[in-house]
Amino acid sequence: MAGNITFTMIKPEAVSDGFSGAILKMIEEGGFEIVAMKMIELTLERAGAFYEVHRERPFYSSLCEYMSSGKIIALVLRKENAVEDYRKLIGATNPDQAEEGTIRKLYAKSMQSNAVHGSDSDENARIEAGFFFSDLEMF
Repeated sequence: MAGNITFTMIKPEAVSDGFSGAILKMIEEGGFEIVAMKMIELTLERAGAFYEVHRERPFYSSLCEYMSSGKIIALVLRKENAVEDYRKLIGATNPDQAEEGTIRKLYAKSMQSNAVHGSDSDENARIEAGFFFSDLEMF
């Protein structure tokens, strides 16, 4: 599956603001197949484990607090060239710099509250998908 999957999360504010359906529609209209999906609420510890790579960054604590502040929707998506194509669909991390029509331009509030997470490489897509889903949960 290398190169054909990516991982995403619809972040707490996008879920609580009622944007999940619109984001899921954009994902499907973008040609992605949803191969795994679940709504969960991360504990602070679980958010910390997911973002461990950023532990030394100044934003780590606030990121973990934010990501454990409400429900998220975790998804594994399939499509040829999935990581790159999904990064184009979601837009720049800073919504002010995101292209018109991208998920973050439409639904993000700030750099941190930027509506969705998207894997940045094939390797991280596999790692991140495995953090949330077993092989039996991915179709």
